[in-house]
Amino acid sequence: MTKDSSTPMVTVHEVARVAGVSAATVSRFLNGTARVSEDKRRAIEGVIERLNYKPNVLARNLKTGSSRTVGVLTQSLVSGYFADALAGVDDALQGTGYAPLIVSGHWHADEEAERIELLIARRVDGLVILSGNLKDAQILKLSQRVPIVAFGRRLEGTRAYGFCLDNYRGACDAVEHLLAHGHRDIAFITGPSDHADALARLAGYRDTLARHGILEQPQLVLPADFDESSGLAAVERLLASGQRFSAIFAANDLSAYGARLALYRRDIRVPDDVSVVGFDDLHSSMYTTPPLTTVRQPLFDVGRCLGRAILAMIGGEKMAREMPELSLVVRESVRRVA
Repeated sequence: MTKDSSTPMVTVHEVARVAGVSAATVSRFLNGTARVSEDKRRAIEGVIERLNYKPNVLARNLKTGSSRTVGVLTQSLVSGYFADALAGVDDALQGTGYAPLIVSGHWHADEEAERIELLIARRVDGLVILSGNLKDAQILKLSQRVPIVAFGRRLEGTRAYGFCLDNYRGACDAVEHLLAHGHRDIAFITGPSDHADALARLAGYRDTLARHGILEQPQLVLPADFDESSGLAAVERLLASGQRFSAIFAANDLSAYGARLALYRRDIRVPDDVSVVGFDDLHSSMYTTPPLTTVRQPLFDVGRCLGRAILAMIGGEKMAREMPELSLVVRESVRRVA
């Protein structure tokens, strides 16, 4: 049975009358505030379906003080990196009665703060922050108004918690892989100089070389900004300098894509002439030519953990604090050298 726009709205009282239960029982069932017997649950669900009952979500939210939404601040709506994490958050919310409300801060702290204020004004029940440039102190202050879980930072407060992956260890594994294949002159394409993940990866690169007694060559540390164009420009500068290198470790996959293009334009073959390793394992990395060896960030699983954590925080339940681990994915972009 369907309802057109001219049909009066079905009410909770009508559902209750047809189902043979009280309106209070129907309300408790819809709000999930109390257990309802199996017989009553089946009766209510059957009537809801038959009458095509649509709860007045706005009225219910005003009554309960809950919007049943989780605000999600990402930094890009088109990046595969953030898309995987967003999909994980959405998966965690499926079947819970909560829906995500997603905004982007575009890596600008002022815009991030503005978008968060917008989400709070929309009465979200909690916030998930995916990376960004807000200061920890700002997030802790905002958490006085709404529970927050954040990715990419170490943070702990009464209503705020930060989750991190071991970027340092992931970078160490990448450089160890290149060293095990005989490479010694390894260029590193950095990320933004104020980004915690980028700094951890740079530290992993430097410390791994030092542990093997290899002196760092400053000319092989190439500034970039986690995107294709800066990776391209970094390797173009490296090639123009005439500096010797046999491998490139890029601080993320997008930079590795740019590096690969710079090499291609100079007829430098990967991996025959130069080996390349990335960091992230975006979906497209298995389809590059050749497929890219990279450090996998299990971003879908990360997003799911963040989604579950914010639901637990909203519900006043114990929150799981474990994050999935990084792993090196070996493909065909690295070759052994003599």
